[in-house]
Amino acid sequence: MPKDIAAICSEILEKITPTKEKKAKIEALVRKLERKVAAACTKRGVKATVRAEGSVAKDTWLNEDPDIDVFMRLPASIDRKTLGKISLEIAREATEGSRQVERFAEHPYLEAFVDNVRVNIVPCYAVKQGEWLSATDRTPFHTDYAKKHLNQQLRSEVRLLKKFMQGIGVYGAEIKTGGFSGYLCELLVLHYESFTETLKTFAQYTQRIIIDIENYYSGRQNGLQLLFNEPLVIIDPVDKARNVASAVQSEKLYTFIGAAREFLKSPSTEFFYPPKTKALPLNALQQQLDNCGAAYVFLLCAIDEAVPDVLWGQLYRTQRSLRKLLELNDFRVLRNAVWSDEKTLSIFIFELEQRFLPSVKKHLGPPLTHENECTNFLAKYAQGNSNVISGPCIEDGRWTVELKRRYTDVVSLLAEKLKEGGKNTGVAKIIAQALKEKISVLVNTEIAKVYSGNEDFAAFLTSFLRGKPLWLDAAAE
Repeated sequence: MPKDIAAICSEILEKITPTKEKKAKIEALVRKLERKVAAACTKRGVKATVRAEGSVAKDTWLNEDPDIDVFMRLPASIDRKTLGKISLEIAREATEGSRQVERFAEHPYLEAFVDNVRVNIVPCYAVKQGEWLSATDRTPFHTDYAKKHLNQQLRSEVRLLKKFMQGIGVYGAEIKTGGFSGYLCELLVLHYESFTETLKTFAQYTQRIIIDIENYYSGRQNGLQLLFNEPLVIIDPVDKARNVASAVQSEKLYTFIGAAREFLKSPSTEFFYPPKTKALPLNALQQQLDNCGAAYVFLLCAIDEAVPDVLWGQLYRTQRSLRKLLELNDFRVLRNAVWSDEKTLSIFIFELEQRFLPSVKKHLGPPLTHENECTNFLAKYAQGNSNVISGPCIEDGRWTVELKRRYTDVVSLLAEKLKEGGKNTGVAKIIAQALKEKISVLVNTEIAKVYSGNEDFAAFLTSFLRGKPLWLDAAAE
């Protein structure tokens, strides 16, 4: 018999709420890191206030996924370039011996894995509220606000919302995900007062949601509408000029809306803990690619290791540019995606209606009611244009002409346009450099070797081919 929402929430909370022992362990690690960061600051003669921020400090973290943020509040007299440089040096020393990854928000910061726990050592400026010099300056104020307003029950509701979002793939504000931040989850629960009420509101989404907890724009709704035009607007309680939800991609917002509706209709623990995607056996993959009727085009880039947040920004920018290139040349893109191991290999995937196009196309000119445009059209196509197959002629009150297609094979198009890196087509710098060194375009089953040699990519491609989100299966049970 299906469980009701209350029973499921109780079951999930038991799993995701940190135990006393786990809390004590994480708190001890926090104090240790704070001391090490403070010592490294003192060693360099840097005056800093060192304090844990984020979900651990606010007690909204998930038992299975502790994430420690240690902030250094540094003097405003330090310039931005020096801030990034010296904070990385301090962070590396404080987490020496651990796996370290340089990250980038508005400036560099360090991610490290200490005792199997993800740790972020982040710099910010010690400023008064509203006198921000960098985006991270708000974080200590976010921590204080959440700690003041979230009681124990609301913290449990936040955990449920975070885990639900994690399960459906919309949790995380980093560029790669483009989803809901932990602070955004806290504000949603603070406003709607529970996990289920938050879901109910989004399940009924018909027009954009605007939340102003501190009533900064009370009586000034028109001004608010002019300042913020995103589909989800959550005014930051510590900064009335900021929309906390501005980084949420529309796809992530609408995924949350769809999942909320399905969960409320058919609640299941699988929304929180979806089954792991199992990669298709190679022969099944090849059979699906051979028989699907579409053309799957894979553009491989061998990229030297880059800061992940910078890399993902450039991957997404390039993805948009490549899709536009394909569509401008009449290739119809059904779906597209990008995968990366964030180290050496990134792969763009384009699902097209077809790989090859006819060698001729009809080009519509202006209606005869537009005399000047007609004159220009005839000047271009009526005399001596080698691309003209037939025409110009008049059809349905407008000039038309049949032209030779320059590119009939998508592989030829990509090879030609990207041979010098593709910067003139909008390809981002890091990607352009990789493509300039080597272009590798594979179609359908030509991806088999890469698929067999990379488990993560195999799972990603399997999920992409499937299309249907895992939580939709849970809703159907």
